[in-house]
Amino acid sequence: MCTAITYKTKAHYFGRNFDYDISYGEKVVVTPRNFQFKFRKEGNLKTHYAFIGVAAVIENYPLYYDATNEKGLSIAGLNFPKNAFYNEFIEGKINISPFELIPWLLGSFVTVEEARESLENLNLVNINFNEQLPLSPLHWMISDKNECIVVESVKDGLKIYDNPIGVMTNSPTFDYQMFNLNNYHNISTKDPKNLFSEKVDMDIYSRGMGGIGMPGDLSSMSRFVKAAFTKLNSIAGHSEDESVSQFFHILGSVEQQNGLCDLGNGKYEKTIYSSCCNIDEGIYYYKTYNNSQINAVDMNKENLDSSNLCVYPLINEQNINLVN
Repeated sequence: MCTAITYKTKAHYFGRNFDYDISYGEKVVVTPRNFQFKFRKEGNLKTHYAFIGVAAVIENYPLYYDATNEKGLSIAGLNFPKNAFYNEFIEGKINISPFELIPWLLGSFVTVEEARESLENLNLVNINFNEQLPLSPLHWMISDKNECIVVESVKDGLKIYDNPIGVMTNSPTFDYQMFNLNNYHNISTKDPKNLFSEKVDMDIYSRGMGGIGMPGDLSSMSRFVKAAFTKLNSIAGHSEDESVSQFFHILGSVEQQNGLCDLGNGKYEKTIYSSCCNIDEGIYYYKTYNNSQINAVDMNKENLDSSNLCVYPLINEQNINLVN
């Protein structure tokens, strides 16, 4: 399971926690403008906007988990079990396989507003990458500097939701996640008022008691509430260091520690990596489970007119600063 957020200080940021039990050799990948994508039903995309993100590169094809293009349009695909539904080919629709959605979207569009019209005619077609890599059940959060949406392909069609809070987790559907926030009206950053009874003398015995009742477990609905509350009430300075640091602190409020989510057979889900992209500058920051140091790749320092992928393996070894 995973959590994605947007964040704004002086600049604009987009990123996510990738929570899973195994790694697929994820890397930071810069796809330049002339790398050719061969889509299964929509022909070839020979030239396009450049983009950066984390992907598993298989058969020289970047299978992106999340990415941002050179114009600031960003997208993350998150697990959507028991809800995602992919169709067969539909004549007259834009037939894109889910593993093609990120390069199609980021390669073609500048803003959410520009992409929305094409998204409304999109058919996510049920075509696996290959026999060894079947499609994953996913939904997507898409954002730019001004707005954020969620795209979900379910049995009764493709749904596009406005996302005013800039947070997404996993199942259930996004509209249900948003409705569930109604159950947390009383959660606050301030000390609580005694609404229990005038006949009972209530004591404020600790700081932070306004947050009593906020969920703290690792389920997707609880992470949605916790991430939304943390993000919407978070305060950061406007410098790049302060903004990036605060972004990772927000994601840290819902990260998964190894051993707490038991999948059986000795497997545990954990936060394999966390990312934060400055979408104004094209700088992709990340941390991994074993390396809490923030690392960065600047897409604009690469040759964006190339036709070859630029790949940086994730740095997983912990780098401890010994001060004596």
